Amino acid sequence: MEKTVNNSPSGEKKGGRKVVVAFSGGLDTSYTVMKLAQDGWDVYAACANTGGFSAEQLKTNEENAYKLGAVQYVTLDVTQEYYAKSLKYMIFGNVLRNNCYPISVSSERIFQAIAIARYAKEIGADAIAHGSTGAGNDQIRFDMTFLVMAPGVEIITLTRDKKLTRKEEVDFLNEHGFFADFTKLKYSYNVGIWGTSICGGELLDPTQGLPEEAYLKHVTAEEPEQLLRIEFEKGEIVAVNGERFDDRVRAIQRIEEIGASYAIGRDANVGDTIIGIKGRVGFEAAAPKLIIEAHRLLEKSTLSKWQQYWKDQLGNWYGMFLHESQYLEPVMPDLEAFLTSSQRNVSGTAILKLRPYGFETVGVDSDNDLTKSKLGEYGETQTGWTADEAKGFIKVLSTPLRVYYGTHKDEQR
Repeated sequence: MEKTVNNSPSGEKKGGRKVVVAFSGGLDTSYTVMKLAQDGWDVYAACANTGGFSAEQLKTNEENAYKLGAVQYVTLDVTQEYYAKSLKYMIFGNVLRNNCYPISVSSERIFQAIAIARYAKEIGADAIAHGSTGAGNDQIRFDMTFLVMAPGVEIITLTRDKKLTRKEEVDFLNEHGFFADFTKLKYSYNVGIWGTSICGGELLDPTQGLPEEAYLKHVTAEEPEQLLRIEFEKGEIVAVNGERFDDRVRAIQRIEEIGASYAIGRDANVGDTIIGIKGRVGFEAAAPKLIIEAHRLLEKSTLSKWQQYWKDQLGNWYGMFLHESQYLEPVMPDLEAFLTSSQRNVSGTAILKLRPYGFETVGVDSDNDLTKSKLGEYGETQTGWTADEAKGFIKVLSTPLRVYYGTHKDEQR
């Protein structure tokens, strides 16, 4: 975890109790910083970045944190840790919730919460505060992580506990001299390295999808089609269109740049929330969609039938546990160990063809390609068995069915 700490320009501390606010710069966390500072807390505003904040946004967050009354602002950059401890395994497991949604916000929140909890322990904080409401999943992800990783530290959630409205929060900030554009937009966005979620607008009507203007990224590619070659070594991306990357995060960002220029990765997902209600979210996630499908394509040629089968089962469980705020469950390292082992032969290049709003798989180039077996070429020739051996195999394979239907002739289809 990389940490950038900046003390308040005034350097004033009230000598009160310390509270770390998980600070995103949005309305709820801005209100939380100012209200707790007004109530006499020494507020430490901490922005945990998992790859979704630009340098400009982080600078604005820092400036606003001090205007709101924080005694210290810190950026906790956990992007590399997020990849190494989560994204890598989601790629290994081809994790798409409901075969649709890259688990972006769910997993990001866990690592943001872990970073906040560590920082709170480091400075000896008496409390941790966040801006989640009582109607979503994030309250669970934050609270559970804090309860486990920072036991005994008070958890403060003003927006949830006071059931505050946006107007009440904006009015309080304005009355105390803080003005920012907190206009409630038609859509709300959560931008991260593993995709952008989109909520609100037409998605509130289950019969509608999102219009073009709801998306942040649009078709800008000059070529109508483009081949994308993603090279993997043991399941991890090492090159994109021949360009080598030692930094896996940068490789993901490069694929996002290419895929987003074709507006690839748009969809909407309806899923079950942790709190029991169903939710609908739109998203645009070019990199996850392209990477997962390229990785899956390569695995089809390099893994055995049963490796693929069991990896699909455990990958699905891994994704569910991430979404359900169970990252700290002791079984997770066990699942990660299996997923890692499954990747030992997943090396080679997967080739995709991109076009506006979509893509198709083309093929793979791998020394570990099991379709290159000398024993036979599907539908063409075989050298690993004779015609009589094939007949015998088929006869033996049919034995259980012949036994069953020989006894239950009335059930024959």
